[in-house]
Amino acid sequence: MASDLLLLPGLICDERLWRDVISGLDARASVADLTQDDSMVAMAARALAAAPPRFALAGLSMGGYVALEIMRQAPERVTHLALLDTSARADDEARRETRRKGIELVGQGKFIGVSRGLLGSLIAPQHMGTDIARDVQAMSERVGKEAYLRQQVAILGRVDSRATLATIKVPTLVGVGEVDKMTPPELAEEIAAGIVGAELVRFADSAHLPTMENPAAVVEAMRGWLGR
Repeated sequence: MASDLLLLPGLICDERLWRDVISGLDARASVADLTQDDSMVAMAARALAAAPPRFALAGLSMGGYVALEIMRQAPERVTHLALLDTSARADDEARRETRRKGIELVGQGKFIGVSRGLLGSLIAPQHMGTDIARDVQAMSERVGKEAYLRQQVAILGRVDSRATLATIKVPTLVGVGEVDKMTPPELAEEIAAGIVGAELVRFADSAHLPTMENPAAVVEAMRGWLGR
């Protein structure tokens, strides 16, 4: 198994996103700080500056976008790659407009972390009203509005990564929650098809946040991946 593992959180997520996965792995894991920068290039550079010389890399959602940028900046440092509940595509115009509206609402003082409406798109219905839901809401509030704004700007400015998938040559795991609405399974299928030898795993009992919703399944998949 790889000895060092760098984990990348999603939008308004922190270390809690990966907590239960870390506890199930025997790798030396660290969670990058993606709250300080407003571009994927800068996020990736900051993560690389704090990372070991060589490491396995896993990103979820926005963290997946950053992982793909790291693969452009320093592919020689990455031993393994895991892309969970993410997309290689840039946003379409409808998604961009949704992000712009979110930024506008924050500018009007209406940031409340993850609202109940958004929560229903992040976790599976059976997890609503549970500790998982409460942890997701608390996590977003800890990260806060200023980081949210920077992250949304970074996401809006990201490049389409589909053309560079074929350049990835390390053992790759592509994972997605079975009922993910934010980045549905067909986007994971697209990524897996673009990377030679990539393994595609669907996580049961999960939507967009399987590392919190079904961490045992994620740990099992990542153990196999790190052993490749």
